[in-house]
Amino acid sequence: MESQIPTPLVTFEMANNHMGDVAHGELIIREFASIAEKFPDFCFAFKLQYRNLDTFIHPSVRNREDIKHVKRFNDTRLTRDEFDHLVSVIKDSGFVSMVTPFDEVSVNVIEEQGVEIIKIASCSFDDWPLLERIAKTNTPIIASTAGASVESIDAVVSFIKHRNKDFALLHCVAEYPASPEKMELGQIDFLRARYADVRIGFSTHEAPEDVEVCKLAVAKGADIFEKHVGVEAPNYSLNAYSASPEQAFAWLEAIRRARAICGQSSGRSPINAAEQESLISLRRGVFARQRIKGGSLVRAEDVYYAFPPEAGQLKANDMGKYRSILAQADIEPDAPILLGDLDISDDRERVFEIAGRVRRLIEESKITVPAGVDLEISHHYGLEKFDEFGLTMLTVVNRGYCKKLLVCLPGQRHPEQYHKQKAETFHVLYGELELELDGVKTTCKPGDVINVEPGVRHAFVSRGGAIIEEISSTHFLNDSFYSDEEINKNKNRKTLLTYWMT
Repeated sequence: MESQIPTPLVTFEMANNHMGDVAHGELIIREFASIAEKFPDFCFAFKLQYRNLDTFIHPSVRNREDIKHVKRFNDTRLTRDEFDHLVSVIKDSGFVSMVTPFDEVSVNVIEEQGVEIIKIASCSFDDWPLLERIAKTNTPIIASTAGASVESIDAVVSFIKHRNKDFALLHCVAEYPASPEKMELGQIDFLRARYADVRIGFSTHEAPEDVEVCKLAVAKGADIFEKHVGVEAPNYSLNAYSASPEQAFAWLEAIRRARAICGQSSGRSPINAAEQESLISLRRGVFARQRIKGGSLVRAEDVYYAFPPEAGQLKANDMGKYRSILAQADIEPDAPILLGDLDISDDRERVFEIAGRVRRLIEESKITVPAGVDLEISHHYGLEKFDEFGLTMLTVVNRGYCKKLLVCLPGQRHPEQYHKQKAETFHVLYGELELELDGVKTTCKPGDVINVEPGVRHAFVSRGGAIIEEISSTHFLNDSFYSDEEINKNKNRKTLLTYWMT
């Protein structure tokens, strides 16, 4: 599902700082809209809180002024029309509208108003009746996790995911304000690792003048932020955890600076031209050890590596087993080997293309592959003939016993071979193949089990692709003998990949 939650997202939380005064609430929204305009590289949301006080507060305490939260909720009560007005101002000011509901009736209001994101407060994180009602909406969800146990977070994440909802989690410390020592920002790492496919952010309750904690949250990978805000007025003072426009500006500047310093984490950073130039100047150049004739391949034994390199020279970093380097002109001993005198072909793209096809066949088969297992590509007659003759293998375990997954791509043939020591059992998991045992052909289908004793020559081909589980005695490196001596002489017929699953 493509997320409807913008990135990076900064949410200004008004909570009850409108003080029950809709004009003051509108002032807060417009003041912070002016701040948001100065940060066009961020997406901004503005958040309200809804409680249907006539049903939310128990009748027996509804008018009690000695209960702090009851008094605060009553003192800051707004009508439905007033909340409608504030949502309209939020949208007109360019904010994404967001609301935290604390009861089911408030969710009804959210739907009627067309609010764009629902926020679940930490105190309501596992309020199951409320979650059930929220799950019936089509609105993206952001949930704060302060105080929630691992079991509760697991259960809520599972609940939301099973309903195919667009959602994110926020690390949060529910103290107002919270001291830096209690921020537990390592929880961002924990949440990102445990729920790898869920976006993780940070709901910040540190002192409003603090601009250090948010930088560390950025470095931890948070890309959703939430901050309580307010505006001083003659009749209204700010509480200890709500930021003024000036404090929010400094906080956003700190986030922007931290993001610039951290750079991107979804892939390798863009090429830095100055960095590249510096690194190239420190590399070893490739020089001819002996005379290399034009039209011949440049072999490892034909060259040596020395510093400093010359401009346009082949570098040691350019060498590798996947590269074929052909000299187009004679190169004298001790001369630098220049790129302009070479024809270079690179098989790395071919190797990764093969890995991609293997991965897609495994995904199609619904077979689970252990994480981190290496991919062994057997190209018996070279990569150029891999589609015709070849096989890929995943060694799951190789001890006194061995288990492998053999992946035969469509139309591919594994040439005839035998083992002197290893006894094998083939269990066909996916697809069909034609198996030859000492020249006798058999068609094998999923579920078939075939034993291959030592000394038995075996080969197979699959027209549509197949995956075989091979269970055997220990696999020895020098215990595979091919009927075609050309394969036995090819010492470079295997390529191993570790990072190929993604």
